[in-house]
Amino acid sequence: MSDRFVVVGAGTMGLGIAYVAAGAGHAVELVEVDPGRGAAAVARLGELWERAVERGKLTADEAEANRGRVALRAALTEVAEEPDVVVEAVPERLDLKRAVLRDAEALRPALLGSNTSSISIGELAADLARPESFVGLHFFNPVWAMALLEVVVGPATADETTTAAVALAARLGKDPVVVRDMPGFATSRLGVTLGLEAIRMVADGVAGPADIDKAMVLGYRHPIGPLELTDLVGLDVRLDIARTLQAAYGDRFAPPPLLEEMVAAGRLGKKSGQGFYSWEGGVKR
Repeated sequence: MSDRFVVVGAGTMGLGIAYVAAGAGHAVELVEVDPGRGAAAVARLGELWERAVERGKLTADEAEANRGRVALRAALTEVAEEPDVVVEAVPERLDLKRAVLRDAEALRPALLGSNTSSISIGELAADLARPESFVGLHFFNPVWAMALLEVVVGPATADETTTAAVALAARLGKDPVVVRDMPGFATSRLGVTLGLEAIRMVADGVAGPADIDKAMVLGYRHPIGPLELTDLVGLDVRLDIARTLQAAYGDRFAPPPLLEEMVAAGRLGKKSGQGFYSWEGGVKR
């Protein structure tokens, strides 16, 4: 496999997508305009491959081959035209995503996808010349561990594009679900509902974060609780999604004041070291 796979954005989700794409044999170009973030992403990818070798998931040669498949780019203009796949994974803001997608479409990829977790695919496609080749590709964090890929079919997405997206999921080792384009799709709409209510419960003094999470893990067999998951996703990401869903569905998705206060204070979860839990060295305390 030597298909060219371009990922735009080297944050948590972008580097995770690059990791699985390289592991599936794709030649990956990871585009990040922020030099510091780009360097951090490359370092993080190296750590992930080293850990995979230590756990016996990869041989040293396989890890080195994966490392060699990833090239960091400072801009989309550094990417040659006609890649096989381009996936946009920039922050959850409509104007930013639209601008990136317009530039990415100019490369004439066979498949153009967005990793948006809540924004309408139809809205994102509004400025595209070929919306029939555009589809939502909603990966889950951590990308290398989560089997699900939510394929979101926009109003103009061609059947051939949906078929190609499902086939791509299989090549990446993911199990796809195909959903219709609605704000929040299936997973974010349900997941954010639970997460926001858990935050309201903390604010109301119902219980502490650890006990709320424990109740959902033991009582409902969730693998982790909604507040730990919020820390992993990022409180800022949760806030952006909540605001998007509030605009679409009304105040049932209004972000709790506690969430807004924590984001304003820089308590973003694991990536900042502090959220509903402390994360010293990336480990929950």
